[in-house]
Amino acid sequence: MGDNIIYHTIAEQIIDSILNKEFKTKLPTEAQLMELYGVSRNTIRRAIDVVFQRGLLKRVQGSGYFINDISREGKLVVNLSMGAGNPIRVKDSKLESKILSFDLITADKQLSKESKIPLGTKLYKIVRLRYLQGDLYCLETAYYVKSVVPYIPKEVGQRSIFNFVKETYDINVTNSENYMSVTSLDRQQAKHLNKSIGSQELTLTQYNYCKNNVLFNYSYSMYVYPNINFYFNSTRSTES
Repeated sequence: MGDNIIYHTIAEQIIDSILNKEFKTKLPTEAQLMELYGVSRNTIRRAIDVVFQRGLLKRVQGSGYFINDISREGKLVVNLSMGAGNPIRVKDSKLESKILSFDLITADKQLSKESKIPLGTKLYKIVRLRYLQGDLYCLETAYYVKSVVPYIPKEVGQRSIFNFVKETYDINVTNSENYMSVTSLDRQQAKHLNKSIGSQELTLTQYNYCKNNVLFNYSYSMYVYPNINFYFNSTRSTES
């Protein structure tokens, strides 16, 4: 197994341990993690860096890494630092989906401009309503580049498409761009969400890249879930 795969795998295991409250307030020491996972100090440090970049840790000089509590009482927190496919950090937050349309299309001039995908590119376009614990969560419109993701069965749209892409094509998100905005619903969107045309909704637009900085997915999601919060972690050096 390559070094990149090893430390990313360990990072995901550490994240799972944090989410499952196995690590409650602080990470074990580097030496303890080295023993736990049977890898070198350099591999552990790279894995910790991945977890840190996802906003789940804060470093206290001389004391180690402490776990960020991003929960807010009575509210759902979406952690944008986690990247695509892992936005909700609540253990029972599995989403259910209702597919509204599932098509193979060609990127026209307008879509090409907004999605950064070349004109004429073949794309899977999947529009679906997503539900969290029975309540409407968002209206999601997602595009997958067919040359990178050759085939998506329609039934996959009812569950996690990212999990399918990872398991079937070994495609992982290496970096993503996230934009929050308030957008007005067009006629079709308003119909899907049972709202008025022109109603303004909080929208997350994502551009997701795999290895070699290849864009494979573009999406925008309009959130209507009550009491939703968005979290993003950022740090800066205090050194002069």
